[in-house]
This record gives sequence, C-alpha cells and structure tokens, in this order.
Amino acid sequence: MRYFFHIGYNGANYCGWQKHAKVITVQQLIETALSQIFKTPVTINGCGRTDAGVHAGQFFFHADFNDDWNFDLKFRINKVLPPDIAVFDIIAMEGLPHARFDAVQRQYDYFIHTYKDPFLHGFSSLYPGKKLDLEKMNQAAEILPLYNDYAAFCKSPDKNEHTICHVSSARFYASLNGDRFRFQISSNRFLGRMIRILMGKLLKVGDGSLSLDEFESYLVHKKTPSRLEPAYPQGLYLSKVTYPYLDLKPKPDFLLKW
Repeated sequence: MRYFFHIGYNGANYCGWQKHAKVITVQQLIETALSQIFKTPVTINGCGRTDAGVHAGQFFFHADFNDDWNFDLKFRINKVLPPDIAVFDIIAMEGLPHARFDAVQRQYDYFIHTYKDPFLHGFSSLYPGKKLDLEKMNQAAEILPLYNDYAAFCKSPDKNEHTICHVSSARFYASLNGDRFRFQISSNRFLGRMIRILMGKLLKVGDGSLSLDEFESYLVHKKTPSRLEPAYPQGLYLSKVTYPYLDLKPKPDFLLKW
C-alpha cells in the first residue's frame, strides 16, 4: 500500500533533500530510519528537491509497504530521526499517487532581515543595512505571472526538458518597522536555483541598482544574466505543496502568520 508522509525539516545541516554519495541529505536519513524500523530496505520518493541549506515547512514523500504495521510509526520514526526533521502525518492513499508528479502547485517563502539578530540566524537571510523599496519590489513581483519562460532565472537551463513555469502569484510583505521582508511565490514548478537567482535580482530592484525595465528584460529575452548572484539559501523555505486530492495547511505556525 502507498503512504504519503507529511514532513518538515530545517535544512541547515544537510546537502539538500536528494540522496547523494558522500554527503548527508534528508532523504538519506529518512530512508535509513525507515529501513531500520522495518528491518528491510525502504525507498522513498519526494515531492521535489531542495538545495543545501534550504528548509521545508511542508514536504511530502511517498513510500510503499507490503504489510501493515501494528505500532505507532509516526512516534517511532520521529524518535529515530534527528530533531531538525519531523514527520507530521502519515496518510494511507488509494491507488498509486505520486508525491512529485501529482503536485499541482508549490509555494516558497523567502525571509530577509536587515539587522544582525542571533535568533534569526540560519532561518532568515541577513542583508545588513539594505534600504529596500517594498513598492518597487512588488512592482517587479507583479511582472512574474505575466511570463512563463524562466530560462533567465535558471542556473543550467539547457539541462531541463523545458523552462516553462506557470507562476500564479508573487508578492513581498514587510514588517511594521520595515527591517524584515518576506517574499512568497507560487507556481506549478520551479527550476534549479530559480527562486534564489530571482531573489538576487529582486533585491537589486529593491536597492535601486536594477530598474524595473531591466528586470523585465530578462523575462522578455529569456537570456541568463552574465552574473546570476543567487540569494543566500538559508532564507528559503518550501512552504506548501498542493495536490488535487490533498491540500493540508503547513504545520509550522510562522509560515501561517506574518
């Protein structure tokens, strides 16, 4: 039977989600934990990939099991996993739905703070002293749903079958005193490093070093900039994944409140 696992993780200590040789990844630790619990190799399939240092407030993977279990699997796997990886729900599914290919929308959030704060370190990206124009950044964000080819904001566009992404919404929010920012973007799919590269350009719009016309020209001409300058990874969160048959609220409260 197929099960969907609803999880979240702090990606600071991991080289991303996907399993790779000689590095520690989230997928590797979960597969190891499940294999230890069931005393047989268990393979899992995630809803996507996250880069090294990137977090997930909501993430899904699926796994198949031949037999039922007579113990509290959520309790046991959370006990085995490190504190920075949590399983929120285990959901029995009908048929063979796919955690990656069936997802119809993914939402990411990117957090920025402009002052040094030890309690935000690792969870938000520090850009000290930045004077960011919220109105201009939102004007740039409003341009994004008007285009669907994001080759200009991909590290290696030629490695993709195509670079079409249907961005449905993109918006910046600011704290009352204007020293913290949140960028939220939703699309059916994202390209490798796309959000961090995009965020790097949006920050330049915010500080006045890149005009709105120059920003839009990347989307018009579909040409990767000579200098990509992606934003830092630690402010980025995969915050929501939606399926036609499954639409859960993110578990972490900070992703729901701003």
